[in-house]
Amino acid sequence: MSAVRIKKGDTVKVIAGRDKGKEGKVLSINAKKHTAIVEGVNMVTKHAKPSATNQQGGILHHEAPIDISNIMYVIKGKTTKIGYEFKDGKKVRVAKATGEVIN
Repeated sequence: MSAVRIKKGDTVKVIAGRDKGKEGKVLSINAKKHTAIVEGVNMVTKHAKPSATNQQGGILHHEAPIDISNIMYVIKGKTTKIGYEFKDGKKVRVAKATGEVIN
């Protein structure tokens, strides 16, 4: 498996699957399973019994993990691959399409 180049907080676009074309912010990354949870993407319904934290119970809608290979980093509205370069002795992420350093 390749290294995970997408980080929590990045804006990404779905490039394959049911939600193709949607954009969202990465909420979490699971590097071992090679998945990410993206805000507003891959929504699933879950039926929950009433509990101490959820008094009402009922049908809940939340994001399910999506494979990292199905999302792509977005910078200035344009999707791009991510590479690494050494600048001032530090390893930084770089957008391949624009050449800009990503935080």
